[in-house]
Amino acid sequence: MADLDRDRLLALSYIALPERLAVEALWRLDLALGAVLAGGRDAMLSRIKLAWWRESLERLDREPPPAEPALQAAAEHLLPRGLSGAELSAMEGGWAALLDPEVLGDEEIELYAAERGGRLFGYSARLLGVGDWQAAQIAGEAWALVDLARHSANQPDAETALAAARTRFTAERWPSRLRPLGMLAALARRDAEAERRWEEPGAPRRMMRMLRHRLTGR
Repeated sequence: MADLDRDRLLALSYIALPERLAVEALWRLDLALGAVLAGGRDAMLSRIKLAWWRESLERLDREPPPAEPALQAAAEHLLPRGLSGAELSAMEGGWAALLDPEVLGDEEIELYAAERGGRLFGYSARLLGVGDWQAAQIAGEAWALVDLARHSANQPDAETALAAARTRFTAERWPSRLRPLGMLAALARRDAEAERRWEEPGAPRRMMRMLRHRLTGR
């Protein structure tokens, strides 16, 4: 299973236990869903695997988890904190939106942004005790779009994702409890700047930007 990158690990380090365990479980679930697409080029097989994840997450609301680490972590750390399996299963739709089109259109981009990034940050904000701050969901959409661009081998898709991300950045100051999320949003804004080369996660300038956000909320 792929591990969280150094940017996300640093953000997690600023979350107190037990919230950190819950947010980490959520983020690792997102990685597990993304790994389905990274694991092969057969869209039909990937769709079947994503459907298994969706159905397995839905079953968490009524059955014990199977022997799958991400599902077990979800049952242990997310369900007791108010996130249902049905809610978690909805994240699958964001990844599924990337499967079929040779070139991503506006519909796929919007669906991916909302169902992956919006839910990921929105659920994370709930786990951190600030579940009604809509700006977190919008920032999550931007972050997910930039993450898509960073990992896309298709240049037109990457440019479309970056253009959509740039429409979502705001100047709002982040509340203290949500600044671990804001640290990632600040990096997404940095990455979306024109003419910037992709930096490696955990690079010194990225860490400095994250720490600046942690102190200022901007």
